[in-house]
Amino acid sequence: MTTVLIADDQPLQRFGFRMLLESQDDMAVLGEAADGTEAVRMTTELHPDVVLMDVRMPGLDGIEATRRITTTGDRTRVLILTTFDLDEYAYSGLRAGASGFLVKDAQPEELLSGIRAVASGDAVVAPSLTRRLLDTYVHHLPAPRAATTTSDPRLAPLTDREREILTVIGQGWTNTEIAARLHLAESTVKTHVGRILAKTGSRDRVQAVILAYDTGLVTPS
Repeated sequence: MTTVLIADDQPLQRFGFRMLLESQDDMAVLGEAADGTEAVRMTTELHPDVVLMDVRMPGLDGIEATRRITTTGDRTRVLILTTFDLDEYAYSGLRAGASGFLVKDAQPEELLSGIRAVASGDAVVAPSLTRRLLDTYVHHLPAPRAATTTSDPRLAPLTDREREILTVIGQGWTNTEIAARLHLAESTVKTHVGRILAKTGSRDRVQAVILAYDTGLVTPS
């Protein structure tokens, strides 16, 4: 059973999400939060699998609430909800630790599959869209902490092959593309990706992409 906390300042929006989620046999809504502060408090108390997090809320916004939730080390994952596709806040949300983002008017099936994907440890943002998202919005953000690909301690545990694969993950390659272009079995690629996530402390593939940008393995086009 996937447990969900809904964080949105619009009562009708929360009601709609609740009705949709409670119609599913494998989902349960633990509660609703009307602002970021309440979302952080309720997450600490209830430990949901997934928080549906609206970006624009009064007081503490969804970006800062996401950052506070994900830095606790709890298992809760955050799925950002934005008003527009490729909203300028989406990258900030991902960088704050969210496991993906969806637009608010996504089809019900897309929202449900997104929640299930995030709960299982996958990222909602498809690899083919990741580079476009980051390239579009990386220039809106403050420059990351100065680092080089040779000195950043987050890369130190990686083998040369793992660093190579992290680089192409950052470029938006799927596992199938990595396997074909690097002449590897897809099962081998999956093993490498799993090790990369574990060694770098990345929560999911999206966080690995952001790491590739932050460390300079990949630069915006």
